[in-house]
Amino acid sequence: MTAKQRFVAYYRVSTRKQGASGLGIEAQRTAVANYLGDRTAKVVAEFTEVESGKRSDRPALDQALTAARVHHAALVVAKVDRLTRSVGFLARLLEAGVDVRFADLPAIEGPTGRFMLQQMAAVAELEAGLISSRTKAALSAARARGQQLGGDRGTQLSSTAKAKGRQVQAQSAQRRANDLAQVLEELRADGASSPTELARALTARGIPTARGGHSWSAPQVSRIEARLLSAESTQHQSK
Repeated sequence: MTAKQRFVAYYRVSTRKQGASGLGIEAQRTAVANYLGDRTAKVVAEFTEVESGKRSDRPALDQALTAARVHHAALVVAKVDRLTRSVGFLARLLEAGVDVRFADLPAIEGPTGRFMLQQMAAVAELEAGLISSRTKAALSAARARGQQLGGDRGTQLSSTAKAKGRQVQAQSAQRRANDLAQVLEELRADGASSPTELARALTARGIPTARGGHSWSAPQVSRIEARLLSAESTQHQSK
């Protein structure tokens, strides 16, 4: 049996009057449904934003991105202009670490919003790859010349790279913990209190672990709780 791909749907209307009447939302729902129609797909959550397209503070979009990360799902919208025309805002989406799909754009068609997201990711990947390739080529050339590698400079570069790697991992783990904070709060309100009970509840909800696993353990929950407590303590100390 093929596993269903998970999606979080995001709809946006421009005025509160339009949002209250539902005008435009049904058309967006239809577009998303048509996009997912021939896929083995499951919509795990839906969010509707009533905002001006000129604003960048979109709480429903933030909630949708969080839900997408929690469920390891892709964010799908009806049209690229339902998000933004700002490249800077598209960069924010890229940083969110969420796969974004547009119902009005097939996989690789046109120089539009989806194309811009893909190109931004491609440029970043290419840049990193070129730096890595140049570094490897330079080291190979130095070895070929018989140059002695290492020493203080080599050690420093290695230490810096390792520290950067640890920082990125820590930031990723903290963001995952922050994304799950609301979910854990809801589960506690439903009666789950111990890490074991919370792990069972997360598993029952079908929320993937950080590595995409389907079964949570008490130690995994404890590590997330510890990160949240540490972040909260740091915030209090900084005030």
